[in-house]
Amino acid sequence: MHVLLIHQAFVTPEDGGGTRHYELFRHASEHGHRATVVTSGFDYLSRRDRKSNANPEPWITVHRTTSVPPTKTDFISQLRQLLSFAAGAIPKAMSVSDVDVVMGTSPSIFQALSAWVVSVLKRKPFLLEIRDLWPDFIIGMGKLKNPFAIAVARGLERFLYSRADHVLVNSPAYVDHLLSKGIPRERISLIPNGVETDTFGPGPARDAAARAFRERYGVSDKFVVMYTGAISPANDIGVVLRAADQLRDLHNVQFLIVGDGKIRGELEAEAARMSLDNVTFTGAQPKASMPDILAASDVCLAILQNIPEFRLTYPNKVFDYLAAARPIALAIDGVIRQVVEDAGAGVFVQPGDPEALAAAIRSFAADPARGRAMGERGRDYVALKFDRRAHGLEFSNLLEERSEVA
Repeated sequence: MHVLLIHQAFVTPEDGGGTRHYELFRHASEHGHRATVVTSGFDYLSRRDRKSNANPEPWITVHRTTSVPPTKTDFISQLRQLLSFAAGAIPKAMSVSDVDVVMGTSPSIFQALSAWVVSVLKRKPFLLEIRDLWPDFIIGMGKLKNPFAIAVARGLERFLYSRADHVLVNSPAYVDHLLSKGIPRERISLIPNGVETDTFGPGPARDAAARAFRERYGVSDKFVVMYTGAISPANDIGVVLRAADQLRDLHNVQFLIVGDGKIRGELEAEAARMSLDNVTFTGAQPKASMPDILAASDVCLAILQNIPEFRLTYPNKVFDYLAAARPIALAIDGVIRQVVEDAGAGVFVQPGDPEALAAAIRSFAADPARGRAMGERGRDYVALKFDRRAHGLEFSNLLEERSEVA
C-alpha cells in the first residue's frame, strides 16, 4: 500500500525533532507498505532551510515545498507560514501517483485540510491524525483570542472530523476528547507516541560518545540536567531558568538546553541578563544523535505550560528519556504523569513552579543512585509498553483495514 502524508514538520533521523512518522513508516515497510511525504524545506526548529537527504530510504519518498518563512515570532507571522505550506502542498501532493490512502496530521489543522482536499480530488480514503489538540492548545495558551477566529477554527475542526474516514490519535486522552465531539469509537484508533527502544541501548560506544558530548560543553565533572526539544512558549523554559537561578549554590549542577525554536534567542538573552553560568544552550541536534546525547545526562526535564489542555498530551521526549534510562523531572500533569509514575521513573513537580522544580533537582543531585534506579525502571517499562516496532505493526494493520474499507 502507498500512503501519501502531508506533514509540514516531518523529519528524518538526520534532522532535529520527533521521528514518529519516519519510524512508523519504516516498520510498516516490513509489511509491504511505502510512503510519500510532502513536507516543508524549512526547519521549524532551527528556522533554517533543511539540508538532510530528502529521500533517505527506498521505502519513503520525500517532496519538499517552499513556504513563506516567518519573519517574526508573532502569531500572524506563524499563521502566514502555515497557510503558505498548506496551499503549496496541494499541487505537490497531486503530482504523486498510485496513492492508496491520503494521511493528514494536525498540527497544524491547515495541512490536515490540504490532505482532505487531495483525498477528495484523488478519490482516496482520508486518514486524519491528531497529534495535538488544535485549536484547543493555542486557545488555552492565549494565542488565539478573537471570538470570530475561534469560531472559524472550531468549525474547521468539526469539518475535518466529519470528513475523515478514520481518525488516529497519539494519546489515550485524545480518544475521550473525540468521543465528546461525537466521533464514533469505531472510527478512532490509538497508536501512542513511543520510541525505538533498541537504539537507546547502553554499550561502550555509547559511553564514549556521551563522554565526548560532555567534554564538548565543559560539563565532564558536572551533574547534568538536560532538556531536549522545541524551545517555544508552550515549553515554559523560563521556569527552568528561574529554577537554575535558585540552584546557584550547587556548583556541580549544570543545565543543558538541547534544542531550538522561535524564542531561543530571547531565553538566551534572559539567561545572560541573569548571569546564569549554570545554563548552556546547545542548539538543535539530529535525532540520530539523541541516544548519545541523553546518555550524557544525569536527569532529564519535561515541561509544558500549566494549562488544562496539556494534561492530555504524550510528549515525544518523555519516551526518549525513558528509553535512555534517565530519571525524569516532570513538570507536566495528566496522562504522561501517569506513565512516569507507573514506571517509577521520575518525580512530578507542579507545572509553572520553579521552586518545586529546583527542589526536585536538588533531590536528584543529592542521591544519584536513586535517579539511576528510576532510569532503569523507566527503560524496562517503555520497552514493554511503548516500543515503536509494535506500534509499526498496529499502523500497518490500520492501513490494511483502511484499504479494505475503501
